[in-house]
Amino acid sequence: MKKTLGTLVAAIVVVLCTGTFALAEYAAAGVANFPYFQLGCLIVGGMVIISLKHKYEKMYTGEVAGVFALYTVLIALFTNPVIEGIKNLVG
Repeated sequence: MKKTLGTLVAAIVVVLCTGTFALAEYAAAGVANFPYFQLGCLIVGGMVIISLKHKYEKMYTGEVAGVFALYTVLIALFTNPVIEGIKNLVG
């Protein structure tokens, strides 16, 4: 039961982080420039992390949530609106 509950909580964290990413990118870039490739990478990465959590019982749920949150930030850094914002900030 504990294993299933931890996997379920990890899946909820993955869905919430992915939804937040999609909403933020839609607000920043709109429909025309939406980063579908990065969203796909985020979904695949989330499925991999959830499957690892389900397979290995010694992974803590907090670790999985932190890893996926950092992965979401990393994916978001390589989207066009963030890169344009950094260019405007620097130059």
